Amino acid sequence: MSLKRKKFLSDNMIWLVLIALIIFMSVANRNFATVANLRTLLTGEAIKGIMAFGVAFAILTKGIDLSIGAVAALVGAITGGLVQPIDLATRAFPGGAHLSVPLSILLGLVIGALIGACIGAIIAYTHIPAFIATLGAQLICRAGAKMVSNRPVSNLPESYRFLGSKQFFGIPMIVLVFIIIAILAWFILNHTRFGKSLYAIGGNAQAATVAGINVEKTLIKVYIWCSVMAALGGILLAGRSGSSDPSTSGLNYELDAIAAATVGGTSHTGGVCSVTGVIAGILILGVINNGLVLMGVDDNMTNVLKGLIIIGSVVLDMRKNIQKV
Repeated sequence: MSLKRKKFLSDNMIWLVLIALIIFMSVANRNFATVANLRTLLTGEAIKGIMAFGVAFAILTKGIDLSIGAVAALVGAITGGLVQPIDLATRAFPGGAHLSVPLSILLGLVIGALIGACIGAIIAYTHIPAFIATLGAQLICRAGAKMVSNRPVSNLPESYRFLGSKQFFGIPMIVLVFIIIAILAWFILNHTRFGKSLYAIGGNAQAATVAGINVEKTLIKVYIWCSVMAALGGILLAGRSGSSDPSTSGLNYELDAIAAATVGGTSHTGGVCSVTGVIAGILILGVINNGLVLMGVDDNMTNVLKGLIIIGSVVLDMRKNIQKV
């Protein structure tokens, strides 16, 4: 095999795998390749994809964020509760403030940013592992969501549900938001000083410090970005379903987001990340989820397969790094 072919296969393997999966699922079930099903697939994976763009930044700097699913639940409960009808008997904030939808969404993103700033500061200045810091934040945020309301926050107005459930010329708004975030993430990583700093920190934090990069402030910004993406995901999730259940909203979404980033080639040893790879990763997992559901495969087997894919992706990544040394 020529060097050109090897390079082509190496650079595009994940997309070839995605194409192969699509062909297989289309043959295995004739309902897979329908427009309606593909729209459902994209809509269902868009929120996880948005969160994956967030957690990919953390992984790029040798970190992780296990709190994003809980942050989504907390923000969904708060913003949803603030826009519920004032006369609703089951209102999350009975007799409390009522905000317009734009203000509520803005507040939700600010809450996400504040949570991310706290997480980032703890990681940057105490040097405790990101795994521990974000696991603690996960427990706190999930408990906070349940404290906001002990029941699903429902009866959300149509204006709140717009981005999560409406369409624009036949394209789900939620998918358009996903595309916008993907473009923004690509621009940040490839055309800003902040993005270049992430690669430098992931490659060698000490060398980045010597080069004049403020590692602590950069890490805080990383987790702000990550939590804002989670907050946006929580708002879209509530908008899509018309309610937000503090106990189950965003549950295990962090695992799918991390899986998408990992399968997409974001290295857990730091310094390697591709937005197009993350897109391919979320689509691969979406095709597997959707296709196996159509084929009637048990959910537990689907999770087993996803787990094997994640482990395999990390093993391949480690082998690549060993070969480079």
